[in-house]
Amino acid sequence: MTSEKSVLKRWGNQLLYTGPTILIFVMVMIVPFLYGIYLTLFKWDGISTDMAFTGLGNYVGVIKDAAFWKSVWLTVKYVAATVILINGCGFLLAYLIVSGLKRQNLVRAVFFSPSLIGGLVLGFLWQFLFNQFFVNIGQKYEIALFSKSWLGDPNKAFWALVVVTVWHYAGYMMVIFIAGLMNVPKDLIEASSMDGAGKWRQLIHITLPLMVPSFIVTIFLSLQRGFMVYDLNYSLTEGGPYGSTVLVSMHVFDKAFRSYDYGLGQAEAFVLFFIVATVTMLQLYFSKKKEVEI
Repeated sequence: MTSEKSVLKRWGNQLLYTGPTILIFVMVMIVPFLYGIYLTLFKWDGISTDMAFTGLGNYVGVIKDAAFWKSVWLTVKYVAATVILINGCGFLLAYLIVSGLKRQNLVRAVFFSPSLIGGLVLGFLWQFLFNQFFVNIGQKYEIALFSKSWLGDPNKAFWALVVVTVWHYAGYMMVIFIAGLMNVPKDLIEASSMDGAGKWRQLIHITLPLMVPSFIVTIFLSLQRGFMVYDLNYSLTEGGPYGSTVLVSMHVFDKAFRSYDYGLGQAEAFVLFFIVATVTMLQLYFSKKKEVEI
């Protein structure tokens, strides 16, 4: 009887402390997610009270929507470029700082501060830089690369998005890499130095293998943010010029709220969720497998 009371008391305490959090999570995340899946079964403009049941018709529409898959492919290229550059620049900055760079705290603050700026503000700021600042410098010093705004060129606008994204997140990832580098055992580095290993061999054979847990976190974060980016895409390019920078989140938003095809937009959002979930789970699986092997 006493043991039953203790079990009930423990469950009561858990419900008291975790119940509100679980309830909020269910109401804010789970219920809207399930309701969104429900809406994919209907033809709805998002305004009227009439909702025509279409079954899997919206998912057939997703398969036939060439613009959606074009935006998905563009997003995949964007994610591939940003993940490599963000993590490469972030690790390089962290390695330089930990290696004894002067004024480390100042350098950390300078490179971390861009991550504190919101995507909308960041996009408008870089609009000015690309349209005015860089163009004036390019024309004044006859630098062909900057003689015209990148945002007006369908080929360069994509790379403008990549550059701003890397500038935005590299400093954030740098902080994670610094924490990882600080945990690399110094006795291993000293022992390898005594054995004649140079900085390069220490980096390849000691530092990088021990940094796998940090790379798991940073790659996961950069993957997730790359696939779900919208605010920066909207404020920097608005999908232009000529629709050349419409990433998948912007396409889904436009389909639901500008084309007033909420059911199809929700179906595309669910397909996007499935793609992102699959990619991130595969990344975590292979990263954890690599970590165990090391």
